[in-house]
Parts: sequence; structure tokens; C-alpha cells
Amino acid sequence: MSQDFTDTIFGDDTKRRPAARSRREIHGRRRPRKRKTGRRLLVLLVAVVLVGGAGYGAYSVLGPIVGGLVGGSDSGDVDYAGPGTGEVRITVDPGQTGEDIATTLRDAGVTKTRTAYIEAARADPQAAAAVQPGTYALRKEMTGAGAFAILTDPANRRTDRVTVREGLWTSETFQALSDGTGVSVKQYEKAAEDAEAIGLPRAADGDVTGWLFPASYEFDKDTSAKDQLAQMVSQTKKTLRDADVPEKDWQRTLTIASIVEGEARGDADRGKVARVVENRLDDPNGPTAGYLQMDSTVNFALQKRGNLTKTEYDSAKTDPYDTYGSPGLPPGPIGNPGQAAIDAAADPTPGGWFFFVTVNLDTGETLFADTYEEQQRNQAKLNQWCDDNPGKCTG
Repeated sequence: MSQDFTDTIFGDDTKRRPAARSRREIHGRRRPRKRKTGRRLLVLLVAVVLVGGAGYGAYSVLGPIVGGLVGGSDSGDVDYAGPGTGEVRITVDPGQTGEDIATTLRDAGVTKTRTAYIEAARADPQAAAAVQPGTYALRKEMTGAGAFAILTDPANRRTDRVTVREGLWTSETFQALSDGTGVSVKQYEKAAEDAEAIGLPRAADGDVTGWLFPASYEFDKDTSAKDQLAQMVSQTKKTLRDADVPEKDWQRTLTIASIVEGEARGDADRGKVARVVENRLDDPNGPTAGYLQMDSTVNFALQKRGNLTKTEYDSAKTDPYDTYGSPGLPPGPIGNPGQAAIDAAADPTPGGWFFFVTVNLDTGETLFADTYEEQQRNQAKLNQWCDDNPGKCTG
């Protein structure tokens, strides 16, 4: 026979009673039994109170834990009445989840709880998934729905978008950054002097040229010149690692890549130009006697874009970056190469070329040659094109 509730709490009295009793025993215990029944009722009443108290105690202990499992560490009312006051900026970083954003909002005092934002996001999962990284201006003590509405409107992102093209010199890169962000060129120049702060490797010898990765960036309005340059240097390191370039070869690879960026006219030519550079470096007794003879290095030495005159070429002969006047690689990169040029320098196209020349300046058609005689024939094609297109071949 199963025990009832009172048996569970107070024990089973049937185990303590004899199996049979005489009438006299029964009659003799009628009054005490009534008193025992009264005591049992009293004890049962006390037990109910105790159980109720235990239940309340359990709730007071477990309630916050259960609440934490359901809605994080939030307790009490989950939302402010809104619309909020003042201004507070929060940043949504790349890769953050909706729960990450909810935590940021709560910790910044924008929403009362994480749940306030999470519930708003769950109501419109498509918009929630479209929240973009950036800095947003919100108010303190907003409703979760109000904060969600601001974050899902791209017009509320406070970012500076700037595009840095491949192959720019450092001075040109700083100007492009300044034009896009409003930060002065002088601030970038000063930030570039702190090589350690921006993550510049020792092999760069304190020169950021080659290390400012060209790309489109979205910087928060409060991002300093130092942090912007650090982000660009970090991206260059990542690109080198992705190309499987050993760290000891980073500077050399960037130097070659910068020449490739300055010389190649099309995607298909980058790997070939990189091979020409390697072939000339590998054979000091070859057709160019170890000289790279790249026009882009002379442009860099003179800090002048476009075709150069003979007088200008002659004036650069003593500059170590002039690869007509100095054999081997220049002292460092001549510009900031992009990923395609870095990939080409890391893995040049196989071939025996020592020469190349662009024979059509409009289309960028470039011909490659193994011998000087073949190069002369290709050069004649360029000369003919120049004759057919007056004014396009002189600087």
C-alpha cells in the first residue's frame, strides 16, 4: 500500500500499531486518540506553513538562476519606457552576434536588459542580421525597440569610408586618407614615426612605405591616425601570411610587389613581371647585368608621376632607388602593393623572360621577351604605336 502525503512527512503510524486490539484497549484509548488526532491536525497545519515557506525560500534562491537561464543576468522589468536622454556611442564590431550587441547596449546603459534588445531583434530577424559594423549614436535608457531601430538604419552609422588605391606612394596614401577622414596629413606623418605603435616590423627600418595596405576602409570618426595606420599594417601582414611568405622575406616580397604594382598593366602580367625581376636578380651576368632597370623606381626616386625626359632620368642616377643606376633591389618598397601584386611576388609565373615592354598604352598590351634581340623587335612595335598616336608617348 502506498503512503499518503502525511505519511511521507510524519512517518507511517500503521507500522507502530499492533495488528489487533481488544475492545478494552480500544475503549480505553478513545480520548487519547482524539487528542492525537488534534495534534496531527496541528502538526499538519505547521507542515503546510513550512512547506510554503520552503517553497518561497527555494524561489528566492532559484529565481535569479532560472531568470539567468532564460534571459541572462537581467532581472525585474526588462525594458525602459523610453525614449531616453543624452547621447552614448556604441560600436558594433565585425563578427558580433545579436547577443553580443545586446550585452553592449545593456552595459552602456542604453537598454535596461539584454532581453529588451533581443526581443526586438527576434521580431525582425532579417533586419537584425543586416546590422553593419560601425559606431552609432544612441541615448541612455532607451527601449529595446528604439535601439534596434537605430542600429538597423544604415544612415545612422557614423563612419568615414576611404579608398586607398594600389601602388600609391606614402605621401599620396596620407593625402587619400586625409581627404576621406578629415584627419590632417601631418597627423598621419607623426603617427608613422612611431613604428612600434603601428606594428611596423623591424625589417621595415621605420619606413611605412609598402606596409599601408590599399583597400576600402570604414574608420569610426574617433579613430586616430595611429590606429588607422596600425589597421593597414595589420592587413598587410595578414596578406603576406595568406600568401605563405615567411616573415624573414616580408620586406623583400613587398619590395618586389611594389615594383610589380608600378610596372604591370594587367592582371595577367603581374606574375610575369615578378618573374622578370627575379630573373634579373638571379643572373648578375645576364642581359641586364643584375640591374632591374625599372622606370617605376625612377619615378619614385624623383617623386614624379608619368613619363620622364632623358634629363630627368640622368638626374636620378645617384639615387639608390634608381634601378638603372644601382644594381639589385632598391633599399625598400617604392609604393604600397595590393593583394594581387603580393601574390605575384610570392609566386612568380614560371618563365625565362628578361624583358617586357608595353606596346599599346591605351590597352596596356605588354609583350615579354627572353632575349635582347626579341625585346628590340617588341620595342619597334611600341615606336610604331607612338608614331601613330602623337603626343601619347612623351611626358
